[in-house]
Amino acid sequence: MKKKGFFNRALDLIEKIGNALPHPATIFGILALLVAILSLILSALNLSSIHPVTGESYNVKSLLSGDGIRWIYSNITYNFIKFPPLGYVLVVMVGIGAAEGSGLFNALIRGMALGAPKKLITATLVFAGILSHVASEAGYVILIPLGAAIFHSIGRHPLAGLAAAFCGVSGGFGANMLITSIDPVLAGLSESAAHILDKNISINAACNIYFSFVSAIVVTIIGTLVTEKIVEPRLGKYEGIAEKVALEKLTAIEKKALRWSGVSSVFFLLILFLTIIPENGIFRNPQTKDVLKSPFFDGLIVGILLFFLIPGLVYGKIVGTIKNDKDLMKHLANSMKSIAGYIVLVFFAAQFVYFFNYSNIGIILAIEGAVFLKDIGFTGIPLAISFVLLAAFINMFMGSASAKWAIMAPIFVPMFMLLGYHPALTQAAFRIGDSITNVITPMMSYFALILTFVEKYDEKYGMGSLISLMLPFTIFLGLGWILLLVLWIFLSLPLGPDSPLHYMLN
Repeated sequence: MKKKGFFNRALDLIEKIGNALPHPATIFGILALLVAILSLILSALNLSSIHPVTGESYNVKSLLSGDGIRWIYSNITYNFIKFPPLGYVLVVMVGIGAAEGSGLFNALIRGMALGAPKKLITATLVFAGILSHVASEAGYVILIPLGAAIFHSIGRHPLAGLAAAFCGVSGGFGANMLITSIDPVLAGLSESAAHILDKNISINAACNIYFSFVSAIVVTIIGTLVTEKIVEPRLGKYEGIAEKVALEKLTAIEKKALRWSGVSSVFFLLILFLTIIPENGIFRNPQTKDVLKSPFFDGLIVGILLFFLIPGLVYGKIVGTIKNDKDLMKHLANSMKSIAGYIVLVFFAAQFVYFFNYSNIGIILAIEGAVFLKDIGFTGIPLAISFVLLAAFINMFMGSASAKWAIMAPIFVPMFMLLGYHPALTQAAFRIGDSITNVITPMMSYFALILTFVEKYDEKYGMGSLISLMLPFTIFLGLGWILLLVLWIFLSLPLGPDSPLHYMLN
């Protein structure tokens, strides 16, 4: 037997340790309890931090004080209900239930697996994951399980397909070839931070688009190589019992149903585009006429639901898998049954996340970590690299990109400006760090959902297995992306329109 190298032995150790842990739901429950105990201790020590812009003081709030216990008792239900991934998943599963139950997904997977060049499937999954950011959180719910199903259908390990899609969707969050809904949010925070020094500077939503465009190519290449050279060989041959999607050639009726379901999708998209393309479109912001900050993006999850529900209904009607409303409801109910374990897990995950937020421990960690790095006195490329690593570290504790940037931007945007760098560079460095640890942090909102997808193919897979599966992506994406950033700085390339690398304070 060939002896394993150090890297694979290290991953095996991480997997072994992680899998020795209790069930993920139990872990989140224990973490919530530990946060409560830690909040009591840190509150007694009067630990606090001051927000760098507002001047507001953040003190650790004890969850075991009278107010904290009352908050826990009265908010456990609300924590569960308002946890964003739960609502998104339940809504999208209505559309997915129709598309999957009707046989539409089965036919699409078969058509893709039989028609696409097999050498390009991995790269296609990673790249599709990157592009899925345009559709908000849809990539997590749709593309990741689809990646596993496609790999399984062509005889490759399904978890390798899941990992490739997960890499693109989550690890490549800071890369894209298009403007996404998060871009104007981050740019707005960058502009506010820049106004500390320069009241006249303007930061547009496309300030990182050149760098993001090239980053998308780099992430696709790295994600593909890591999947095929490290992750898939380590997984070996899949010997699980998960049902494989049949790869029989499409029948005439299935081809007809696919065509008409495709027509219905195009027709629906045309109608949807008509709600935002005209200046008076109904889904534009009624006050500003803006598209990015509008009802269109606020309700995009409903658009995704309809995007799957409508063609699913059309396909099912033509092939006969949906003859009446009873058939449809049966398919929808089955789709909800498949995520029962996820719903249980989310209950405990939500308590942990909201306990952490209530205590202010996460905010204080972020502020103090950022101030510490500022005090070290790094400049130029070393500062940029350190900042990427800090953002990656903080991402292990806080999931929201906008929340982290709201805290970090007021410190680092002015600092980089004083050193002669445009705010777009600071934002680009932040997005690298914010992305690369997404695939290994349980604080990422959809981490519990990914565990549910994994368990479909291997019930013994635990949190440690998933982290060890994705850790190579974090390592190599971090190395490759940081090298790209260093090269960008060295060549003094602009990061986007009206976003040069260098900045001179007037």
